[in-house]
Amino acid sequence: MRTLAFVPAILAAVSAFAASPDRPNNSVVIVEINGTKITLSDFEQKNPTALFQARTAFYEAEQKVVADYVDQYLLEDQAKKEHLTVAELLDKHVNQAIAKDPSEEALHVYFEGVDTKEPYEAVRGKIIEALRQRRMTKLKADYLQNLRGQAKISFRVAAPRVEAALKSTPVRGPVDARVVLVEYADYECPYCQQVQPTLDKLEAEFKGKLAFAYKDMPLPMHPNAPKAAEATRCAEAQGKYWEYHDRLEQTKQLEVPALKEAARFLQLNTETFDKCLDSGEQAARVQSYATEAQTLGVTGTPSFLLNGRFYSGMLSYENFRQIIEEELNGASASSAPESRQHGQP
Repeated sequence: MRTLAFVPAILAAVSAFAASPDRPNNSVVIVEINGTKITLSDFEQKNPTALFQARTAFYEAEQKVVADYVDQYLLEDQAKKEHLTVAELLDKHVNQAIAKDPSEEALHVYFEGVDTKEPYEAVRGKIIEALRQRRMTKLKADYLQNLRGQAKISFRVAAPRVEAALKSTPVRGPVDARVVLVEYADYECPYCQQVQPTLDKLEAEFKGKLAFAYKDMPLPMHPNAPKAAEATRCAEAQGKYWEYHDRLEQTKQLEVPALKEAARFLQLNTETFDKCLDSGEQAARVQSYATEAQTLGVTGTPSFLLNGRFYSGMLSYENFRQIIEEELNGASASSAPESRQHGQP
């Protein structure tokens, strides 16, 4: 068994490194051009988001490594308490708790779902082993979760953050919300549509604490997305951005005639709306959001900034809720992004 004597010091060092304001050292020279030395600080003044995705990827890898280390620490600590090796501990609490092998009848049912040309007798042992491994993995995960629940753990690996300027972007929720969730999305994106009920649920649960903003990122493979995005901005010009946004999320009708019908449903000035939509008046506005997403390294929808922390893809309700709770419990007002007060759309 490896010693645990230095674990607190190692975790403290990781925490200090992650939280250090000069991580990485902004005064370090990263390139010299014709005798002119360019520091990281110089570079980031002109390219403030260029390294954001790289730092996010490093953070995710760092977070996983630290979490794995914590699990190993807890296993070793518990094994020491029970006067066992880690292998003996896992055998006692995991291996011996595995359920008995399924009946032959159940194994035949599993076999029917296996894509193989081999006879049942040839793959029976493989099926049993696969089921054992699956059960073992789940039992180990449950056991580790139990150990974590009994321990006092505070992860101090700091997430990289970026400001998502909201000065001229509609925001739903309190202007002083402790948590701001920005979605980069496409009205024609099926994954964006699937995650919408989760976002609605979060807005309702954290009402008064959470503010939400939607930034357009129409993808090239979705022909109706650009005009749908423009339509919401045309509605915004008449003071009904969120009503129109919600209408599109509900109906999912995105062709131009349907977009105009939505304006009539919401009792907008239809002559003004139709002129705005047909002329492409809001096209540049929509493109500005897409350009912003590109500068942040966003490549797909939906993508999110939650108090400046980046997340890509369809997060579950549980994932979102955990992150929001972390921000509410751990972020001070001074550390929250101030992007609502300045910047461009």
